[in-house]
Amino acid sequence: MAGNPKVDDYIERAQPFAQPILRHLRDVAGRAEPEAVEETRWGAPFWILEGRQLCGMASFKQHCAFILEGEGGGEAMGELGRITSLDDLPSDDELTAMIRAKAARIRSGEDAATKKAKAASPKDAPPTPDDFAAAIAATPGAQEVFDNFTAAQRRDYITWITSAKREETRQKRIAEAAKWIGDGKRKNWKYENC
Repeated sequence: MAGNPKVDDYIERAQPFAQPILRHLRDVAGRAEPEAVEETRWGAPFWILEGRQLCGMASFKQHCAFILEGEGGGEAMGELGRITSLDDLPSDDELTAMIRAKAARIRSGEDAATKKAKAASPKDAPPTPDDFAAAIAATPGAQEVFDNFTAAQRRDYITWITSAKREETRQKRIAEAAKWIGDGKRKNWKYENC
């Protein structure tokens, strides 16, 4: 597999703690599936096999992530959770097995079928709580923006608000959300250009 200069640049720009982790993940991914092509997607390195996403990695200020299925590892994206050192990684044999299992699903078509099945049943947004709806209606421009959000974008805000444990926290989130929505921002707008 030929290396992609954009991936080289990504690793060089990463925090010093992250560089050995990213180099190691890149090496394991390249050896596990030599037919995969390195690309950057969403600003991070990914390996593409037969047009499908095989795996990827990302670096943040204090941790790295390794992505196979796109599911979260609890406190961070990817199956391995927060990776802060090489010691947080499974053995090379385990990583290789994970990558090769995903490659086999891609080649068999199972991966594409699973993605289609998930896409066929999108989740609706939960009902908008009355106090949140009132705040949106009272904020100039917010109602139109909120009405044009996808169900997932509405669900992000609603879940954030309804998950507050204290009433003070809920009210603070409602005020902040109404302002952000009025400004045309999605819930995770701070991370869209990371």
